[in-house]
Amino acid sequence: MSKPIPEFKNEDEEREFWSENDSAEYLNWKSAERVLFPNLKPSTKAISLRLPESLLDAIRQLANERDVPYQSLIKMFLQERIEQDFKSRHLPSGG
Repeated sequence: MSKPIPEFKNEDEEREFWSENDSAEYLNWKSAERVLFPNLKPSTKAISLRLPESLLDAIRQLANERDVPYQSLIKMFLQERIEQDFKSRHLPSGG
């Protein structure tokens, strides 16, 4: 059984509490569910990615057909693939 989470007067008090206590003693992380916030604008980081020219040409062509910037299309493809992989790994077995 988990310990009850105390009431906090303010964020500073709560921050101090969690810096000194293990959340596993207060929350059942095994029953936690992953939450996505799709409408939040995440912070971004520029990276350098080397692609074969033929792949980049194909991506640019697809992006042009969809009237979106090719970098946006790459991000969309990556996001879709990650979501597919995440869902397939978390499906109940036997179904």
